[in-house]
Amino acid sequence: MVSDATSLPATRSASRRRMRLPGTAVIGLGIVGAYVTCALFAPWIAPYGEYQIVSDVPFGPWSEQHLLGTDQLGRDFLSRLIYGARNSMGIAFVTTMIAFLLGGFAGIMAATLRGWFDQVICRLVDSVMSIPDLVFTLMLLAIFGASVWNLVLIIAVLDSNRVFRISRAAALNVSTLEYVEAAAVRGEGVVWKVRHEILPNILPILISEFGMRFCFVFLTIAALSFLGVGLQPPTAEWGSMVRDNAPLINAGDVTPLIPAAAIALLTIGVNFVADWLLSRSNGGAANV
Repeated sequence: MVSDATSLPATRSASRRRMRLPGTAVIGLGIVGAYVTCALFAPWIAPYGEYQIVSDVPFGPWSEQHLLGTDQLGRDFLSRLIYGARNSMGIAFVTTMIAFLLGGFAGIMAATLRGWFDQVICRLVDSVMSIPDLVFTLMLLAIFGASVWNLVLIIAVLDSNRVFRISRAAALNVSTLEYVEAAAVRGEGVVWKVRHEILPNILPILISEFGMRFCFVFLTIAALSFLGVGLQPPTAEWGSMVRDNAPLINAGDVTPLIPAAAIALLTIGVNFVADWLLSRSNGGAANV
């Protein structure tokens, strides 16, 4: 009884330490929360419309009416920056979701079924990954056109190859455990094993990896927009805003660097949250 009584406070203190957020996680959650707020409430936060021309002076200076000045067409730069959060993050999130649905499903099924199905999918993924993603993306966009849905589907399919590798490796580790093999002996089907045994155990890894892949997709879309083959005008997107307002840098104006800083800050915040989720999942697995 004494040992049980003394171990109870230690268990509670250990659980409190696990629930306490580290400083980087707090910073990351704050950054991501601010960006999500701007993306969701952009029409109410932005002082002007996304496409509204508010000045006859292109590249207007910072003022009380236009806190960050105007762009090359006389549109309010701050408003475009806020709407850029909605467009950039929204498209990157949808793209990452599609990539995880495709790659995650294929990876889990390959690890569960194995045999010829696993070999065919792995060889197909290897052949696609042998081509650099940026080169492959530019080639496909040149063939099919640089529309929003073409951009989303092309990046999602290419990024699903990485998701396939991660989900397959994690599912293989779980599918060889005794309780999964016991379920197969009981006569449970593939769907039951995936739903009740494999997916719940690899879900924390997939959630933490989602943040990493989101950053990669987000940066890819920004890079393609900077090159002129991503989101097309007049849609506000941070990569294209850097490109369109680059002449201001020669005049000593730092305004074009603000969208670049917004890209970097969001990447840092998402990585902080993803690292915390990954360490938490690893700690939970170790404690079990």
